[in-house]
Amino acid sequence: MAEKGEERDTGSSGGKNHGQGGEAAAEGGGGVTSPVRRVLIISAGASHSVALLSGNVICSWGRGEDGQLGHGDAEDRFSPTQLSALDGLEIVSVNCGADHTTAYSELRMEVYSWGWGDFGRLGHGNSSDLFTPQPIKALHGLKIKQIACGDSHCLAVTMEGEVQSWGRNQNGQLGLGTTEDSLVPQKIGAFQGVPVRMVAAGAEHTAAVTEDGELYGWGWGCYGNLGLGDRNDRLIPAKVSAVEGDKMILVACGWRHTISVSSSGDLYTYGWSKYGQLGHGDFEDHLVPHKLNALSKSFISQISGGWRHTMALTADGKLYGWGWNKFGQVGVGDNIDHCSPVQVRFPLDQALVQISCGWRHTLAVTERQNVFSWGRGTNGQLGHGESADRNVPKIIEALSVDGSSGQVIESSKVDPSSEKLSVSPTDRYAVVPDDNSQTSTLLSGNGSDVNVPETDVKRIKM
Repeated sequence: MAEKGEERDTGSSGGKNHGQGGEAAAEGGGGVTSPVRRVLIISAGASHSVALLSGNVICSWGRGEDGQLGHGDAEDRFSPTQLSALDGLEIVSVNCGADHTTAYSELRMEVYSWGWGDFGRLGHGNSSDLFTPQPIKALHGLKIKQIACGDSHCLAVTMEGEVQSWGRNQNGQLGLGTTEDSLVPQKIGAFQGVPVRMVAAGAEHTAAVTEDGELYGWGWGCYGNLGLGDRNDRLIPAKVSAVEGDKMILVACGWRHTISVSSSGDLYTYGWSKYGQLGHGDFEDHLVPHKLNALSKSFISQISGGWRHTMALTADGKLYGWGWNKFGQVGVGDNIDHCSPVQVRFPLDQALVQISCGWRHTLAVTERQNVFSWGRGTNGQLGHGESADRNVPKIIEALSVDGSSGQVIESSKVDPSSEKLSVSPTDRYAVVPDDNSQTSTLLSGNGSDVNVPETDVKRIKM
């Protein structure tokens, strides 16, 4: 989320992106071409991916069932496709939640959201899905420095260090002192007078680093992922005291684990470690931040947490991964879980400048302006034009300087007159008929957009 050298959110934690360039985009042959397009930001969701390129080009690919790609339909895309709805809006950041997406226009001071709308995670005052980007009215006019999207909730940090949160809140992950979902953004009062540097969102928990280097956690804490020494939930932000004296500058959340980096470049992890995602050489949970000794000789510049895997980027451009690896998302050439960091190798030993973990896939950008992806590919989230999984990094041709396609990005072929705008929860939650039923019936309920069913067959994410 960077422009003209300012520090911005990258969808992971850490690093600086350079500003949008002045390259002119030329259209033709069903695609968008440019002599060189710098990749400013990448972000990975549960099964979809988004990238912001110089010249104000935003593209998305992967799973589209819930509208998270923003192309006005529910189709999957197997290659990066330009998100034309955001053309001309001078977007400076993009962020994937699990099945929804956000973008921020600094010029217009608007936050846009689209995709799966359950529990109000889109911030529009309802729980409808949106298939094209729409501005969040409650955030209009605010200068935003960072946005974080979790599974079902979102947060935005203003330039003044205030934090707004919205979406699902069954474990207090919004930090508002209640367990009621919020369909619109609300300011977290607990940070009054405490400027926040950045936030991170997991499945049901949230973490933050203040400008003074203090670390906070709140929400679901069953695995110690709040870093507070116990397994209890917190409804408001609570300070993590275990790292007192070591100032934190970065934080990221996996599904149920947390990663932080100190000003000295040391990496800490805590929370759930059934798959080795904490990286300490075992599969034991940690209830407080625990320094990762395996990387103690490296200065960590960027971190990202997946569903059950973790990535860390060093200041000299080396990438390390560990944790759950069923689909090859760690990127080291096998499909076994790793409980300690393993270096991820790239062609020509290219140095890395950016990393983003999705639930089961990973995205990276090299200093040569090449984009790589690996892990689960079943919905096209790897951007290779196919659905194969990959256990080593593979270049995304359409986004890379060294790609054989010459950075040709597909244009959305959706007819604007046929675009879906939104789908209400009532229409969305159709029961899948069993073998003896000839027709589908709608689930009955109390009509509340918030209290949508959690076990509907149609909505299970695999």
